[in-house]
Amino acid sequence: MELLFDPLFRLPFFAGLTAAVAVAVVGLYLRLRGEWLAALGFAHLAGAGGVAGLLLGAPPLVAALAASAVAVAIKGALHRTGNDVYAWLILFGWAAMMLGASMTYHAKLLGENLMEGQLYFVGAEELWATLIVAGAAAVLLPIISRRLLRHELFPGHDAANGKPLWPVTLGFDLIAAAVVAITALVMGVMAAFALVFIPAWLAFALAGGWRRAVAWAAGLAAAIYTAAFVTAMALDLPFATVLVGIAAAVAPLRLLAGRLQA
Repeated sequence: MELLFDPLFRLPFFAGLTAAVAVAVVGLYLRLRGEWLAALGFAHLAGAGGVAGLLLGAPPLVAALAASAVAVAIKGALHRTGNDVYAWLILFGWAAMMLGASMTYHAKLLGENLMEGQLYFVGAEELWATLIVAGAAAVLLPIISRRLLRHELFPGHDAANGKPLWPVTLGFDLIAAAVVAITALVMGVMAAFALVFIPAWLAFALAGGWRRAVAWAAGLAAAIYTAAFVTAMALDLPFATVLVGIAAAVAPLRLLAGRLQA
């Protein structure tokens, strides 16, 4: 456990931990809305943006976040919900990322990092970006949470009362895109997807209410992330692969929860 507080690894650990908790909570809302595939859609488009930024001489982090904002604009223009929009974003994002990565050596390295996850090379820039994005999510999600939940449970309520919902959904989409993008840049695309999907999937089965689900998702994400970090460091294994493996290994908890409730 002393590896967590080693000066060499302290910064990557806390950057990744912050991103893991934030993206798991966002994953709850994405699952509630039937849009959990957004993790891969936003992550791939952010990867394409980061690679494009390198090719154009722009900071990859800024370019990745800008590409995620473009994805939100595309989704808003289509006026569609569900996973089909994100499936197209995955395809276009992956193709653009891989084509861009083939053009220069540095772009190729970034593309490989996004696919494999290179948490240990995270620096102060990524840490601050993660803290800012996670802080914004922590402030804004409680403000819009009630209306998001009400819209899913009572879809016609806001329309019947003449309350436009698009500012709320647009705000959430921007938060989700930024959180997923920064998580993908910090720990890789598949690790980000695992932390969006599995903690929320388990929390829906284990928790008896929304607030408990938030606590479950955040706690599970933190535990999975910490176990993966320590295991990967101790055994000299690739972090993202270990995280996805541990996340998949805890999935049977849902089956156990179902049996206990039965």
